[in-house]
Amino acid sequence: MAGIYIHIPFCKKACTYCDFHFSTTFEKYREAMVRAICTEISIRKNRIDGEVVETIYFGGGTPSLLTLEELQSILDTIHTEFEVQSEVEITLEANPDDIDVSKAQEWVSAGVNRLSIGLQSFHAESLEWMNRAHTVAQSIACIPIAQQAGIHNISIDLIYGLPNMDNEVWVKEIQTALQLGVQHISAYCLTVEPNTVLSSWVKKEKLQPASNELQNEHFTVLQKELLTAGFEHYEISNFALPNFISKHNSSYWKGAIYLGVGPSAHSYDGKYRSWNIANNQRYIQGIANNQPEFDFELLTKENQFNELLLTGLRAKWGVSLTQLGAILPLNKSFLKQLENLEKKGWVVCNENIVYLTQEGKSWADKIAQDLFV
Repeated sequence: MAGIYIHIPFCKKACTYCDFHFSTTFEKYREAMVRAICTEISIRKNRIDGEVVETIYFGGGTPSLLTLEELQSILDTIHTEFEVQSEVEITLEANPDDIDVSKAQEWVSAGVNRLSIGLQSFHAESLEWMNRAHTVAQSIACIPIAQQAGIHNISIDLIYGLPNMDNEVWVKEIQTALQLGVQHISAYCLTVEPNTVLSSWVKKEKLQPASNELQNEHFTVLQKELLTAGFEHYEISNFALPNFISKHNSSYWKGAIYLGVGPSAHSYDGKYRSWNIANNQRYIQGIANNQPEFDFELLTKENQFNELLLTGLRAKWGVSLTQLGAILPLNKSFLKQLENLEKKGWVVCNENIVYLTQEGKSWADKIAQDLFV
């Protein structure tokens, strides 16, 4: 089984914290971009030749800015070039201000059966400094609209660790999300990425990031509230009701192969990782000339070991010591470090599978780094 990721680099506005590849001035070449994406799907189909496509994910950027015709043309190309599973999961990332009855019905008619909505916050002040295009009212209204259109697999994004956000405010954010009846919540700690407006504000001391202690408190609150509500914490940043785990994102954490198309999109086949150029005009021109611009790397044994370790530990499935040992022998230093982490109560080892404990999930990146070769 394989997944296909399509990067749509269109956005209405630039969010203060975002370092993803996008453009806010795309109208003059949007038709050429969609055509290039369709062409790339055709010319790169051999990357996952012989695999059945189990998931299709439209990310970005803002895929909800696509017209029905643009969305349908991309999906038609995928169905033409690949064998697609009959119960394929098709996810579309959407912003609340793009969701209305007509659009939601169009998405369903095209085959979309899962929405990932970028709410980020239910507080007007937070949305304003994030430079989001939507309002709190639109955040609340968009979910029943999608449900009425027939989409019953809805994920929302929330951001915690915001400046001046106390635990009481964060609990209200979570409770509001639960009251809306969503099946999946992705919650991310605010990160100050280089070359963003947020980074500039921090450097100029216009904004003071939340402390690590407060961010950890928010994470603990998040786990408690969602586990109590019946959600499963199946990956560090992801929670789902039973049977609503994201199939597409889970394939990343399980090390499955996937094809990424569109500018800046990444692909992985188990041995090689490649990534398209993050420049819209050069991407379009390269595809038009049948010479796609991309870089790639052959993963060394050390790379493969560390990636399996990092992704495996983040998810509920854990990481297999047998699989790790098949890549590189588990030396004394690794086993000693693993023993130390078990004594701290951060990991447990059961039937040769290493899992993070609930406490360990707060230190996932550090734990992986301690075990890296």
